[in-house]
Amino acid sequence: MTTTAGIVCKNGIVLASDRQATAGYYVAHKHAQKIFKITDNIGMTIAGTVADAQAIIDIMIAECNLYKLDTNIEISVKSAATLLSNILYGQKIYPYMLQSIIGGYNEREGPTLYTLDPIGSLIKENTVATTGSGTPMAISILEDNYHEDITIDEAVPLIIHAVRASIERDAGSGYGIDVVIIDKNGYKKLDDSLVLNVLEKSGKIIN
Repeated sequence: MTTTAGIVCKNGIVLASDRQATAGYYVAHKHAQKIFKITDNIGMTIAGTVADAQAIIDIMIAECNLYKLDTNIEISVKSAATLLSNILYGQKIYPYMLQSIIGGYNEREGPTLYTLDPIGSLIKENTVATTGSGTPMAISILEDNYHEDITIDEAVPLIIHAVRASIERDAGSGYGIDVVIIDKNGYKKLDDSLVLNVLEKSGKIIN
């Protein structure tokens, strides 16, 4: 039970998630990490079973690093997403219980975003994407406010408000928001103070 989201911007990608991990109706962790750095220009979100997600993240980081060692080239976002799709599809009989968003930026591809389900269905997203139990709340805000030339500066407050809305209405989401931007300068996680500042300006503070 989670909310993760991604936005394709004119100059990069923005990813965000809540921080709550649940076990049924029990809040198992209040500061769970749900966005991971795969390479210097690729990030990935997780929604699903923690053990499966951790295993997949470890595999993705290792395989993408091996690709760079073998070729001396950073793996493309499309190739990383295809790799993840193949891993998930290979386990379709006993699937990893995982939804994910994988996105990144490089000069060749530009800002690129994909979503994947537990059996490896791979969909390229040209605008916005969400996964997890908070999707109905988050996606409505993202789609209603998205425009073709949106920039990272515009997308950051939008994605924060989308995840905040899901936290308020979805029992499985909560306890803070993590935001990552990926652009020509690479992968960067925003400080909590910047996220809090956006929420304070809107008058919507969350724990």
